[in-house]
Amino acid sequence: MQKKRRKRKRKNDIARLIIYIIPLLCVIVAGIGVVRAFTTDNNSTQQEQPGSERLLPDSENDTTNDTSANNDTTDDTLTEDKKDDTAAPSTKQENKADTDDEDTQEGAAKVFTLADLDNPDGFDERPTENGIVLENEQIDLNGLDTTCLDWGQGGDLDEYNRPAGCMQYQEKYGMYNAYFIKDEPEKKVIYLTMDEGYEYGCSSRILDTLKEKNVHVVFFVTKAYAKQNPDLVRRMIDEGHEVGNHSVTHPAAGLPSQDIETQTNEINENHRYIKEQFGYDMHLFRYPAGKFSQQSIALINNLNYKSVFWSFAYLDYDVENQPDPAESLQKIMSKLHPGAIYLLHAESETNTQILGDFIDQARAQGYEFKVFQ
Repeated sequence: MQKKRRKRKRKNDIARLIIYIIPLLCVIVAGIGVVRAFTTDNNSTQQEQPGSERLLPDSENDTTNDTSANNDTTDDTLTEDKKDDTAAPSTKQENKADTDDEDTQEGAAKVFTLADLDNPDGFDERPTENGIVLENEQIDLNGLDTTCLDWGQGGDLDEYNRPAGCMQYQEKYGMYNAYFIKDEPEKKVIYLTMDEGYEYGCSSRILDTLKEKNVHVVFFVTKAYAKQNPDLVRRMIDEGHEVGNHSVTHPAAGLPSQDIETQTNEINENHRYIKEQFGYDMHLFRYPAGKFSQQSIALINNLNYKSVFWSFAYLDYDVENQPDPAESLQKIMSKLHPGAIYLLHAESETNTQILGDFIDQARAQGYEFKVFQ
């Protein structure tokens, strides 16, 4: 009997022990799980702290950058975006790099010509109604030749009917932003320019013809012409033509006959007058009588202008001795050539009469008219 009691007591003690131990083990296991979870969360948080580079999929990087831009984020956020972009470049960046490589290969294969200086394909559209402002690379005038040269296109022609003298001078003086012809033999393009020293009742009729034919030209005006004919200058600008600088006084002896300061004033005074009166910035210059020097042409460049000469001109400026219209039209047509810069004087009655026919006949031969800019 006593043995049975002891045996029953032992069983009860074991049962009590099991009852206490099992909950304790559960508590211990749960505690270990909590500690591990806390440690894992803490490490994850530390990895995402600012200063550590977090790699995101390309799409997430793009979204982050777009959101940052739209919400005007702080400089610190933008900096982190840049780090992310460095760590994981986006697909867009890779595509851009591939495109740049292709452009570089195409550029290396392309042959550079003087036509590349201006993008002639865009010359039909004026970029602004207020003219164009240039910022030319400045040239040291010291030691440049001051010998006065009297420009004329000459009679020798190449296989494209272009005056050989124009090509030679273009190669020699093109570095000074000077143009005697546009070197684009593959394009049947004519750049029509007109000099305005004084008004003889023809300019309004010339403007009517140009408007009818939808042709834009460059009118080179002196300061005196602009002061005496403001309505005509305003009409030139309003109808989409370029207005160019033809100096203040149109010195008969040529610009190189003057000192540097006087030459500068010849250009700047006319520029300022047109700017003040018409709100227009000129950037094209034509030498009076076509007389220039190496030094003067570099000076014009330094004044942020292009010097525009010509590859065709004829004796049309003597109002008392005008050439026959039919003969003049035949002469003008016989000299057609790609990249031609035509000089016609706007005081010429002959030019006024034949201008429309010249445009029509040149177009019939496949030529198009673009405004020189």
